[in-house]
Amino acid sequence: MFNLEAFILAGGKSSRMGRDKALLQLGEDTFVERIARALAAVAGERISIVGARSSEARGSRSLVEDVYRDCGALGGLHAALASAKHDWVIVVACDLPFVTGELFHRLARLRENFQAVVPVQTDNRLQPLSALYRREPCLHKAQELLEAGEFRPRVLIEEVRARRVTSNEWSDLEGAESFFTNVNTPQDFARALESNYNFTVP
Repeated sequence: MFNLEAFILAGGKSSRMGRDKALLQLGEDTFVERIARALAAVAGERISIVGARSSEARGSRSLVEDVYRDCGALGGLHAALASAKHDWVIVVACDLPFVTGELFHRLARLRENFQAVVPVQTDNRLQPLSALYRREPCLHKAQELLEAGEFRPRVLIEEVRARRVTSNEWSDLEGAESFFTNVNTPQDFARALESNYNFTVP
């Protein structure tokens, strides 16, 4: 229906967590497995992992390596765009385990006449690592930024024709209050495990 493919960014150093965030588990699923299941609702089997540090994080999915190494999240986003075969891609960071298929359905319906579709959090910050990108224009702009030494994905959003999806456009979806909860530290992970999702430590 949406003719999309999806990429999970799993190449970060996880320095604040102290272990690979992609392999953290909520219930029986790793973060990557949870996100992949959400993405499958709009991308089917067209899901790849960018920069996974272990085969366990990758699973049976295709692995995409960074073209520009050690360039942070924008380097991973660029790698996804460079590898993509479809006109539109979803890019999600592996530390956002509470995204849902319904969220991406909503975003995908808003892409007409735009080059990117990015949610705006309730605190008015952009969330460029849970967003949709049109391959060709965003790939060229990402490359320009990386070669200029700019590694922040939000700068890419400022440089392309982006549809900013305000919180009142997605807050009606189930689980919306946790969509953009980043799990970056052991304390974040502990809070996730103690949340109302009935997860247990495996």
